[in-house]
This record gives sequence, structure tokens and C-alpha cells, in this order.
Amino acid sequence: QVHLVESGGGLVQAGGSLRLSCAASGTIFSIYAMGWYRQAPGKERELVARVSSSGTTNYADSVKGRFTISRDNAKKTVSLQMNSLKPEDTAVYYCNAQISATAYWGEGTLVTVSS
Repeated sequence: QVHLVESGGGLVQAGGSLRLSCAASGTIFSIYAMGWYRQAPGKERELVARVSSSGTTNYADSVKGRFTISRDNAKKTVSLQMNSLKPEDTAVYYCNAQISATAYWGEGTLVTVSS
């Protein structure tokens, strides 16, 4: 069982930055692929960024060059640095841990970007 807790959401003006963090407990963290997803009102949940157990990263096209995902296996954390935020980045951001077909989710943290 994996327990994930997100932090770092909030209200920011367009062009600003936020850093989201996700702390994991109850698992061998290093073996999991970790990701950040988001869900905006009225839309489906979508992948924002993902980092594999070996450190390979991939990003949604909409955030490439603006967001950076990183993981610290010793601290069992994964972070998402978000720069040059846009109003369309407004969403609830969820931390995800996955191995094979098993996925765990945090409860989410709200990011609101004002124009």
C-alpha cells in the first residue's frame, strides 16, 4: 500500500511559479514510476509529467519547457516545478505512483492561475 500526500498548490498570477511536492510512505519508493496529473473543471484527468524508476521523464506538450518533474528516492518525494504559469494550467493536481497495473493516487492539490 502506498500513501501519497501532495502540497504546494495555491493561487498565483499568470507568469508566476509554483512548486508542488508529493511525499510517499509505505513503499519501496524507488521502484515506482511517479507522475503528476491534473484535472480541470469539466475536463478529464490528464498526464502532466512522469518520471520512471530509472529517471526517464516525459511531459505533456502543453507544459514542455515550463514544468520540470524530479524525484528524490532517499526522501521518497516527487516534485513538480511549474514556471510561466498560464490560466489554462488551473486544475487540481494529483500525484500518482504506478508499478505495472497498480496505481495509487493522492487526494490532489488545487492550483489556480489568475489572468
